[in-house]
Amino acid sequence: MPDAAAVTDPGRVSVDHELPLPGGRVLAWSETGAGTPVLFLAGAATGRSMTFGDQHLARLGVRLVTVDRPGIGASTPDPRRSAASTAADLDRLVTRLGGPLPVVANSQAAVFGLAAAARGIASRLLLVSPADEVADPRVFARLPGPVRDVVTRVREEPEAARAFFAGLGPDGMERMVLDGADPADRDVYADPAFLARYRAALREGFANDGAGYATDTLIAMSPWQLDWAAIRVRVRVWFGERDRVHSPDLGALLTARIPGAERRVVPGAGGALLWTHAEEILAAAVG
Repeated sequence: MPDAAAVTDPGRVSVDHELPLPGGRVLAWSETGAGTPVLFLAGAATGRSMTFGDQHLARLGVRLVTVDRPGIGASTPDPRRSAASTAADLDRLVTRLGGPLPVVANSQAAVFGLAAAARGIASRLLLVSPADEVADPRVFARLPGPVRDVVTRVREEPEAARAFFAGLGPDGMERMVLDGADPADRDVYADPAFLARYRAALREGFANDGAGYATDTLIAMSPWQLDWAAIRVRVRVWFGERDRVHSPDLGALLTARIPGAERRVVPGAGGALLWTHAEEILAAAVG
């Protein structure tokens, strides 16, 4: 059954950390709950404050680990960042936590979750409402016209696209997400506890003048350059049947590209699947 509208626990306690990286950089991360660590890679423009399923962590024995990707929040920017280099940074964190770990990647973080799996640091991977590889011609052809225009700008004018993404700011990003959401998703996003958490995560996402989010988006909207054959762990792809944001075919092509992956389409659910079905997703993450 879907979770109730109150999708986060306002009384949750998280602990913040910084992990030293080569070259003097740091990776900021947080942990919530106690038990089996599950690495959560949050979606577009959100940092380590973004969580899901807080009210289920204790019962399921899950310690949710969240991360500021380089340039987001308190993590140092990496001017040469790629999906592979981001996975290399995550590797150091996963090693510290005794990994490989179950990984849950949402929305725009799908490419980073796949890169983590290809690197061998995921014990299993759940892609929940994952953004598709929009630069793939098969996906690009099915995108709405305005989205195709943005992807084309990323390809032809990457620095102009970078400036546009960075300039959205937390308020602009919030409006864009809510305006494009299914009505049922808006009910989730408007929950006061969720909204407070989301706005805190957006402030992290647009730290450093939005440079980290802009880099995330350029990576996600460019060819992914993944070693698909290197993904040897169990991968589940979850979509809500009413999701019209993340993939034009609800991840059918994406799933087919991942060796042995399984896809589940949840009837009646939308793009907020991660929060409406948090208990099921967390249970699947820890097996």
